[in-house]
Amino acid sequence: ADCRYTCHQECRSLIQLDCRRPGQCQSQLSPESTLLPACSQNVTQTVEEEKPEPPTVQEIKQKIEKYNAKVTNCLLMKLNDDGTYTGFIKVHLKLRRPVTVPAGIRPQSIYDALKEVNLAEMTDKRTSFYLPLDAIKQLHISSTTTVSEVIQGLLKKFMVVDNPQKFALFKEIRRDGQVLFQKLPLTEYPLYLRLLAGPDTDVLSFVLKENETGEVEWDAFSIPELQNFLMILDKEEKDKIQQVHRKYERFKQRLQQTLKEARGKPG
Repeated sequence: ADCRYTCHQECRSLIQLDCRRPGQCQSQLSPESTLLPACSQNVTQTVEEEKPEPPTVQEIKQKIEKYNAKVTNCLLMKLNDDGTYTGFIKVHLKLRRPVTVPAGIRPQSIYDALKEVNLAEMTDKRTSFYLPLDAIKQLHISSTTTVSEVIQGLLKKFMVVDNPQKFALFKEIRRDGQVLFQKLPLTEYPLYLRLLAGPDTDVLSFVLKENETGEVEWDAFSIPELQNFLMILDKEEKDKIQQVHRKYERFKQRLQQTLKEARGKPG
């Protein structure tokens, strides 16, 4: 009655007024006089973004022709009769931790590759080693190949037997002198991203890295795998502690040297 407060009907239960005359609003004004019709839009609700319509075959054909015109290394994209297309992507392996591979396995031959022989299943012995930093692997994939399948394909090529959930595929973008990484969902199609960005890897490149530990489903791993993780983390922790000790020991030595030199100077 005094402040003439007006609210939406769905907000009524949330309103708390500090009225100067308690009960005045309820006694003199009917509830209907202080309510507005419900909003046509609720701003508190998350509005789902409309997904763009998938490109038509003609649009894909035009994009592929534009893409191939910029290719300088003969790694062209090819459009199939069913509307799908194939091409190449390069993946940089930036793994900071060792991977698990079968022990004592001979290198994969052409026969093994053609027959899709899985050499990792031929022995139960395992060993760990570090993959070369920033190694590059080139993959020939289809437009229907997902990020999940790319990760599994990379692990198979290097005969890595670790659970694929330990790894994630990122896209690396260079913008305004900065390098930005964005984790790709497992259902994303890397070849389509390559098509949109063009063949220039300075514009877009793919990177395989360790998955964030908070997003890993640890129940999916076996006891030996979990024990291996603990050993790796323990080693990383000790290495980090040693680095910190060395850093502050060098700082301490420089500080003591500076103080010693300062004592010998007048004033």
